[in-house]
Amino acid sequence: MPPLFRSSLICLLLFVGLPRGKAGQPITVGAGSSRVAMMDVTMAAQALWLKGEAAAAKVKLDAVIKADPTFFPAYYIRAQILAGEGKDEEALRDCNEALKKDSTFAEAALLRARINYSLGRCAASAKEIDHVISIRARQDALARAYGERARLHLVCAENRDPAQALKDATMACKLFAWQDESMIDTLAMANAANGDFDAAIQNEERALARKDLRADESRRLRQHLSLFKNIVRPDSFTGIDHA
Repeated sequence: MPPLFRSSLICLLLFVGLPRGKAGQPITVGAGSSRVAMMDVTMAAQALWLKGEAAAAKVKLDAVIKADPTFFPAYYIRAQILAGEGKDEEALRDCNEALKKDSTFAEAALLRARINYSLGRCAASAKEIDHVISIRARQDALARAYGERARLHLVCAENRDPAQALKDATMACKLFAWQDESMIDTLAMANAANGDFDAAIQNEERALARKDLRADESRRLRQHLSLFKNIVRPDSFTGIDHA
């Protein structure tokens, strides 16, 4: 399961410590529904989305938001779906709504940062990530914040700082106990940006050694490894796919 999906699931499970409803219990979302019921329906929507049923997931999330416009996890999951569909501005609106309800909701802030980056708004993305780091979010969110900031220092002209990217990527890997191939890949890119191609190759191989890599992820990491083995200039790999 991709890191973003894993973290959003964890986020929902931890949300204000709400207990889960009984397995198989039918849920109806409407006026007066409890927040436990809202969580049940939101998690059911997320499960549909992870199975590729985005339209059905949005129907459930729309119902939750209509019933309780303050229930911010539903905005967050819907924002992820919309972002995956390329509807960035709509996704941003949902992130904004989620963060209006809880400004410390790190997952929504990181998603908003990624969307702003995809829209070319590096300054807004950097500000968002700095905020997540400053509030000392939960460890997995904090790790991803350092990883995202490292990428910005590698690819955004106004933020480019290879030395800081190396520090941030290293911190991200440590926080994730070296168990996330995407973070290790970012560290490899930071190594290369600082001219240390031996370390870049070592870390890319470390990322590839992770178990259960998706085929597309393995292919992307192998492409990076090939570039690191053949590259001769520290700044000549800035076009690498950072997805």
